[in-house]
Amino acid sequence: MPFVQFLQSLPVSAQAVGLLLLSNVFMTFAWYGHLKSLATSPWYIAALISWGIALFEYLLQVPGNRIGFTQFSVGQLKIMQEVITLTVFVPFSVFYLNEPLKLDYLWAALCMVGAVFFIFRSA
Repeated sequence: MPFVQFLQSLPVSAQAVGLLLLSNVFMTFAWYGHLKSLATSPWYIAALISWGIALFEYLLQVPGNRIGFTQFSVGQLKIMQEVITLTVFVPFSVFYLNEPLKLDYLWAALCMVGAVFFIFRSA
């Protein structure tokens, strides 16, 4: 398992961020990918396929949070996850769903910077 050995050689913060980043890619496809790729399929087909994709998200997210919890508080993990979500979602929506890039993403990112500041300032 070279990937596991590589992962374990990284600092805890990098392990947590890496696993949460990868899990979020799967989550974004599970939650929003069907809007393009399964647009004409019945909703229950999209739901079943999304659940299948979400399994891989959980296989990465659960260990990511468990590893991260050894160094971060639950609040810090949650804000970290939200920043990662926005970081993954914006390119996904622009490049995969062909949504226009909006200035509102910048304002949301600035709000997230504030959230990161406040949740990590006492660390």
